[in-house]
Formats: sequence, structure tokens, C-alpha cells
Amino acid sequence: QLQLVESGGGLVQPGGSLRLSCAASESTLNGYGIGWFRQAPGKEREGISCISTSGGITNYADSVKGRFTISRDNAKNTVYLQMNSLKPEDTAVYYCAARRQLVMCAMTDYVYNLWGQGTQVTVSS
Repeated sequence: QLQLVESGGGLVQPGGSLRLSCAASESTLNGYGIGWFRQAPGKEREGISCISTSGGITNYADSVKGRFTISRDNAKNTVYLQMNSLKPEDTAVYYCAARRQLVMCAMTDYVYNLWGQGTQVTVSS
């Protein structure tokens, strides 16, 4: 079964940037739609971005639109989330999730049946 591995989290100052990666362990992400979610302490999990199987459809939550960019490199078997102009309120554990043959783009968690372990992003001075 596909296993997802997130990486790229860390501590960054406000206004800084990070790039998160979502890769498949011992398998391929080709043919899977991907969503990025985050969960801050004491808050519900929030869908923030998604990309369709083909990469032709993307979407963003209003809270990150214009600052975050999702992309996929099927040759490298990786989906990226480029995060710019980070704010303290972006602090959370970030998760990628996958569903096979997801033609559309979804930022609702019940759509996805495969999840990574998460990577911590902390935005603080």
C-alpha cells in the first residue's frame, strides 16, 4: 500500500519561506490526487491545497491563496507545497494525503484514504 512521507518542515521567521515535499515510499504518486492539510494545536484540521491526478487542477484555501503554491513532479514522484510570506498563524503540523484516480481537486479530508505522518512548521521570530 502506498505510504506517504512529508519533509521540509522546520522553524522559519515570519515572512520566510519553506518548501514541503510529499513523496511515496516504495511506490509512485502517479495516478493519485494529493491534498495538503494542516492542524494547529487546539484547532480542527484544515484543507489548504490540492492537486489533481494530472496536475491540471489546483485549488487553495483563502487563508493561503497567493502565498502557497502546489505542484507535482511525476518524474521525481513528489508533490511540493511552496510556502512563501509565512505568518505565525501558519504554524501547524502539515499533512499530505492521497487518493487514487482523483480526477478533481478536493480539500476535504474524507475524500482521502492515505495520509502521511505530518511535518511540523513553526513560524516565529
